[in-house]
Amino acid sequence: MELEFFASCLSGLEQALAAELKSFGIERVRPLGGGVAFFCDAEAAMRACLWSRLASRVMLVLGRVNAGDADLLYAGVYDIAWEDVLSDDATMAVRAHGTNDELRNTRFTALKVKDAIADRMRSRRDARPNVDTSAPRASIDVRIRERRATISLDFSGEALNHRTYLAPDDKEDAALACSLSATALVLGGWGDMLQKGSAFMDPACRDGVMLVEAAWMACDRAPGLDRKRWGFTGWSQFDRAAWEALLEEAHERFEAGLARIGGEAAVSDRDARPEADRVRFVGATTSSPLISRARNHVRHAGVRAIVSVELCDAQEMAGFIRDHKALAHAHMTMVASNFDARARADAPAHVQADEGAFVVACSAMRDGSRFVALDAQDVRARFGNRPSQSSKVGRGRVEALVEVFDEKPVGSTRIEIPDSAGGAPHKVEVFEAATEQFAARLRKVFKERRKWASRAGVSCYRIYDSDLPDYAVAIDWYTGANDAKGNDYLHIAEYAPPASVDADKARRRFKDVLAVAPLVCGVRPDHVFSKTRIREKGGGQYRNAGQRSYVTSVLENGHSFEVDLAGRLDTGLFLDHRVTRELVGSKAEGKRFLNLFAYTGTASVYAAAGGARSTVTVDLSQTYLDWAERNMAANGFSGADHKFEKADVMRWITDARRSGRRFDLVFVDPPTFSNSKAMGKRTWDVQRDHVELLIGVSRLLSEEGEAVFSCNLRSFKPHVEDLAKYGVEIEDISASTIPEDFARTPKIHKCYLVRRAEA
Repeated sequence: MELEFFASCLSGLEQALAAELKSFGIERVRPLGGGVAFFCDAEAAMRACLWSRLASRVMLVLGRVNAGDADLLYAGVYDIAWEDVLSDDATMAVRAHGTNDELRNTRFTALKVKDAIADRMRSRRDARPNVDTSAPRASIDVRIRERRATISLDFSGEALNHRTYLAPDDKEDAALACSLSATALVLGGWGDMLQKGSAFMDPACRDGVMLVEAAWMACDRAPGLDRKRWGFTGWSQFDRAAWEALLEEAHERFEAGLARIGGEAAVSDRDARPEADRVRFVGATTSSPLISRARNHVRHAGVRAIVSVELCDAQEMAGFIRDHKALAHAHMTMVASNFDARARADAPAHVQADEGAFVVACSAMRDGSRFVALDAQDVRARFGNRPSQSSKVGRGRVEALVEVFDEKPVGSTRIEIPDSAGGAPHKVEVFEAATEQFAARLRKVFKERRKWASRAGVSCYRIYDSDLPDYAVAIDWYTGANDAKGNDYLHIAEYAPPASVDADKARRRFKDVLAVAPLVCGVRPDHVFSKTRIREKGGGQYRNAGQRSYVTSVLENGHSFEVDLAGRLDTGLFLDHRVTRELVGSKAEGKRFLNLFAYTGTASVYAAAGGARSTVTVDLSQTYLDWAERNMAANGFSGADHKFEKADVMRWITDARRSGRRFDLVFVDPPTFSNSKAMGKRTWDVQRDHVELLIGVSRLLSEEGEAVFSCNLRSFKPHVEDLAKYGVEIEDISASTIPEDFARTPKIHKCYLVRRAEA
């Protein structure tokens, strides 16, 4: 009996999915937006569920009903013969999508549909089906468009891209990576290349998903072969014998395909490490942790005997390919990688390293090979020629670009960088030839700064700060401590280029910085973190796109601090205030210490370590206060003598003055500008408001007390005369607080001592 089905897919894949369904023997197919409608019997639909690499779900369309309002929807759903749809033991869940003027809440829509089904089943079978929202035997799909609702049974049960080789701790986007990788292979023509005995390489394989998908296609392995849950098992007309025959056929095809590629030994010992003469699928990565994950994926996929995953970076790639038997002797090779650029926004240096490795690998292949880049940032520019095919798939968050090249790279620029440990020089793919000059400058200043840091006992410091105007970045070095001991990190901040500089050229230069800096400094690419600084109105205020946090520990003068190298523009430790913090610590013994605009409380740590009798840490942000409390606790400072108070600083000062609170030492480091919602309608501007601030601070000082006032507005000028009118003395000590690693930028901050004038 011919039934109506709908297979959903990523947008842009409708034609490819229609062709795939036809290859399963399904003749009546009709591509639509977001999927393909098709007509066939139940066995053919089960085959599509088992074998489709492109479909997201397969739906059995049960009917289309009036969705003009809730009552009409209920009546239409009730009229469907659910007793002929649901098996006796089927548990049920309802998913609703879409809204209209009368049905505006999908949860309410799902509830009305569930009630209609339950009432119908009770009237026909005298029993309501049990609801199981986590793992139902039957999933009912409701899609509302204007005043019509399409009611379907989800034949797939769960998304078809949830491959069985994925591990429980894989991120939620891993399933999407499976379908996108399969998509890239299909669009790249991997199926045709298989007929010619091609080899396959992923030079930036990360977790091995692309490798597994390529190997499964080559071995004729059904993507759904080992899945335990299917939606059609809750269908009353489910034919178990037909399904088991489909599974048996799929197992036989996989065994035959594996034997065809790797020989009989591959079938009998498919979990063994592959022998050189059986390998056809090669992956390379620069990350040891990712090698383990990739190999686990390969093993769980049952193709370990024919897939090899090795540690290799761009510098070793050409030799690696030359010495690898499968790649060196292959008539042609497909080189394909999923760069997943947006999901890896927190590791841009790693993306640059991966793209560089990809281009080197493509350059080393024989003519006639094919190259496929999925969701890359700049592969086209690195190739120097246009792709033979460029396809966008998906929308919004899951939109990705598949680029297929039939010619090897012709336009890449390669520079040579000496190895930081004295080994062989590194050859790096860059966009700008001038980057060689930047690399030489960075190498020189890094060598000098490292010697200084070693003598001074400094473990976190600035290496480079726009030394060359065309490479306007600040590069900071962080040495990991505690659990991160042995790790080194780079934090690279790009200054927004002036309008006179071509934006694309500046972007390419920044990407070159990300490619070169880890090699010059000997830091792993995944330990390089970058952000873009965009100067806001008021000066000195910056913003950057949000990224996932990367929290680690560092030491400064023996004090432990938590830093976030990725999630925020500033890491939690202002390196230019190192000397200022030392000054606070040297003045703190026996003092009542107050830290205003405390940020992460680093000055409070120095004061407590310097012997302060008590500390009070004040900030408007609870996030920063919690961070400050962790920093204090990590250094052994907790208890009643150390208080953390959440408040607007200006209001806090007023309340503290009224209550008679006094302090012997105050550290004040306000932001340049703030319009935080927590401040209400009031804004903060350090140039405009510093007089009011410092008058208030002076009134909190004990008779011999003093305050250390700092700010980062480079054009800041204190209103000395206005302060003097209110009995406030201010002494500029900025020059003595600039650390040696910031000597090139002496205006990085201003610093003053503030006291009450003698009567």
